[in-house]
Amino acid sequence: MDYKIIADSCCDLPLDFIKENDIEIINLIINIDGKDLVDDMGETFDRDAFFEQLKNGSMATSSQVNIGTFMETFKKYVEKGQPVLFLGLSSALSGSYNNAVTAVKMLEEEYDNVDITIIDTKAACLGEGLLVYEAVNRKKEGQSLAEVVSWLEEYKMKLHSWVTVDDIKHLERTGRVNSVSATLGSVLNVKPIIVMNEKGGLVPFAKVRGRKKSLLYLINKTVEGIINPENQTIFIGHVGVPEEAEWIKEEINSKIKVKDIQVYPYGPTIASHTGFGSIALFSFGEVRK
Repeated sequence: MDYKIIADSCCDLPLDFIKENDIEIINLIINIDGKDLVDDMGETFDRDAFFEQLKNGSMATSSQVNIGTFMETFKKYVEKGQPVLFLGLSSALSGSYNNAVTAVKMLEEEYDNVDITIIDTKAACLGEGLLVYEAVNRKKEGQSLAEVVSWLEEYKMKLHSWVTVDDIKHLERTGRVNSVSATLGSVLNVKPIIVMNEKGGLVPFAKVRGRKKSLLYLINKTVEGIINPENQTIFIGHVGVPEEAEWIKEEINSKIKVKDIQVYPYGPTIASHTGFGSIALFSFGEVRK
């Protein structure tokens, strides 16, 4: 039987792509201003309104997917004997991955035919999404589950994520920088550059003064690090700033020839941590360290 691809909603792929390729999504829950919202990839979740709330200073949090939700989702496929490939948010950022693994172990105690592969993408947002996108395309090309898993395990460590935030004070509000650093950064117009490390954690990489320079930094680092660009699809993600994301797309296209560049908004999980105005570029290069 054909294998089923499942992902969590932090992959941030467009809803049309999700539906066209019959990907099942396990939804995370977002809380903002005391209200719980289901991140359903934009089906009912109003991203623009959410981004506006972030812009106006609202704080949001996300909840990891619990074991019961994973069991309920996976059980459907176990009972009909269909293999599953699940790609999840980095284990360094959320406990969801560990809950997925636990759910599989519990199902194995109940059933003899559990065929579920759990991938810790060590990525987030559209970085995770790019891995899901590539897995789907390889499945459509006729690659087996084993072939796709082998590719994912190799290339997830070659995924480069270059991120900047516009509002350093938002990082203070989420506890990621102290008040002194945030105040000084705001006065000096400092824009942090953040990367995904080899463990799948988001860590500071550099500081750049000025918004335009921070965006050029992301572009230059992506162009410097990319391998075989003519065969690659680059993802650009943003929080409420599509014009800047499209400008970045044009700049990259002027510097290198790539297969495709796709621009999408972040989903609420990572946007909750980065704040309004964040931009990220995702591509493949050498194994990241």
